[in-house]
Amino acid sequence: MCPTIRFMATTMADRGRLIVFDIDGTLLDSYAQIMAAMEFAFHAANLPSPAPEKVRNGIGLAVEDMIHGIKPGLSAQKVDQIAQSYRGEFRASALRTSRGEASDLFDGAFDLLKVLAAQKTTLLGIASGKSRRGYDRMVAALGLEDMFHTQQLSDDHPSKPHPSMLLTAMAEAGVTPEQTVMVGDTSYDMQMAKSANVRGIGVKWGYHMPEVLRDAGAQCIASDFDELRTLLDA
Repeated sequence: MCPTIRFMATTMADRGRLIVFDIDGTLLDSYAQIMAAMEFAFHAANLPSPAPEKVRNGIGLAVEDMIHGIKPGLSAQKVDQIAQSYRGEFRASALRTSRGEASDLFDGAFDLLKVLAAQKTTLLGIASGKSRRGYDRMVAALGLEDMFHTQQLSDDHPSKPHPSMLLTAMAEAGVTPEQTVMVGDTSYDMQMAKSANVRGIGVKWGYHMPEVLRDAGAQCIASDFDELRTLLDA
């Protein structure tokens, strides 16, 4: 049972709450694209294919931290080589599709975002390990331009679970932790929320199991986007 989430009114632009979303695994079904790009990058560095479960576990981190988790002990030079290859292949795989983005939003994600964005008392934000370049390409391809009031990305912050992304998002939106909720699919999202004193809602369809999300501090877990909307509007 999720505790009731109550948002206080604020005088800034009459906005009562900030809902911050992770991207990969929360809004975007991107595992296949991430796995393929990471496999390409490891092969380009003359390394064996990374274990799928390690790739899945690292999604949500900055690319370099993800690589360290997949194969500890690599030199900084080797990590940088793999990261550059990964980013290049990820961009190329997006450009090979007619939409410019190889991944799709999960069913129900776009509808929920539209509903929330139309609410006068709601601001939407992003906290993601994506780069600004990747984010801009994604929102253009999927019709999400101007959807998010604040966008916190890997270019400007330490990797999750450091709370920097959420602290900056709240400062930009002019809200307090009590007015903010973080929605994500990994333990890193929930740990980040906890560190920023923000309520965390986990999602069941992403890359970390529900019990892992709960252990990391998730106050509740949504099984689909309809339930997520109910939890947000409780």
